[in-house]
Amino acid sequence: MLNSLDLEGRPQDLRVVVAMSGGVDSSATAALLKSEGYDVVGITLQLYDHGAATHRKGACCAGQDIHDARNVAERIGIPHYVLDYEDRFRESVIDTFAESYASGETPVPCIECNRAIKFRDLLKTARELGAQALATGHYVASRRLGDGSRAMVCAADAERDQSYFLFATTREQLDYLRFPLGDMTKPQVRELARRFGLTVADKHDSQDICFVPSGRYTDIIGRLRPNAMEPGDIVDLDGRVLGLHHGIAHFTVGQRRGLGIASGAPLFVVQLDAATRRVVVGPREALRMDRIVLRDVNWIGDGALDRAIAGGLEIFVRVRSTRAPQPAWLRGADGHYEVELVAGEEGVSPGQACVFYDAASGQARVLGGGFIQRATAKAAPSSGAPRALAEVMRG
Repeated sequence: MLNSLDLEGRPQDLRVVVAMSGGVDSSATAALLKSEGYDVVGITLQLYDHGAATHRKGACCAGQDIHDARNVAERIGIPHYVLDYEDRFRESVIDTFAESYASGETPVPCIECNRAIKFRDLLKTARELGAQALATGHYVASRRLGDGSRAMVCAADAERDQSYFLFATTREQLDYLRFPLGDMTKPQVRELARRFGLTVADKHDSQDICFVPSGRYTDIIGRLRPNAMEPGDIVDLDGRVLGLHHGIAHFTVGQRRGLGIASGAPLFVVQLDAATRRVVVGPREALRMDRIVLRDVNWIGDGALDRAIAGGLEIFVRVRSTRAPQPAWLRGADGHYEVELVAGEEGVSPGQACVFYDAASGQARVLGGGFIQRATAKAAPSSGAPRALAEVMRG
């Protein structure tokens, strides 16, 4: 007989490690599983030097959050451990984040944290502790398939869905992971926390870039990759110099504000050329891209990827975490994978993720995804523009 975590056995006979960040979601997860009788062990990861972030609202995995997680564990009566992952977090997430910006990309550090730290290193630790599952407070759900494997699906609360940040989760990891909050809304989770008497019930949510105490990500990049802060030219699609910038790390594809140049019509960042330190700007129509070349593709749909996309696979893709999924075709081409957007998309930025779904809304199944290497338009945005400027390119 299967229990609430879709595992065989009585809850009291099963150990579950809960990743406790100190926020309301992971705290409610731990309390819920403890109330159901599971042998719960809470683990909090110290991921970065928390000195400057200890008293900052929205800090995650730092001083105050560790304190909160410890208090929650004591309140619900579970063992709690703090593991120092600072070195591996710096190498896998912070250094990669800075290098990506220096290369003209716009990275998503939460994806790398989930992939390299929580679902790889912490998952390994959970296994070593004899746990039958690792549970997190992510807003995403999983479902058992007919063959016994598991599928990832979007959260019931669409506004909180975090599937975009979890596309790199592998099938093996999915079999071991559990997401107890996937079918709940945020108000329901806060009410659950209040019912368990948790002091974090009304705590603010953590911000995306947890390791930037000042809120200025360029401070981190300037220290780790000074070349990303070197000045360069701002040019139009024909290569004409319009102004000077103080580092490509200050820009992202699709950006309109803060360009520092005067123009009679709105201009947007179309391309970041790290080699020449050029920021290319153009009209809004120059942002629309139709084809995306991907790298590091992860497939968690049915069967093997190459077989699934033979002849092209109709899917829905999200190219930024705040965008709605759009219809597209996934194909293999010249040894790599490409997405053809049915209606095009604006502001497709190298470094962001392109996540695959089997439906446009609801609790759609996540089929995987990849990182955007480059994107191209069907036609050059300006008749006089060099062909290379029709691409937002990295690699």
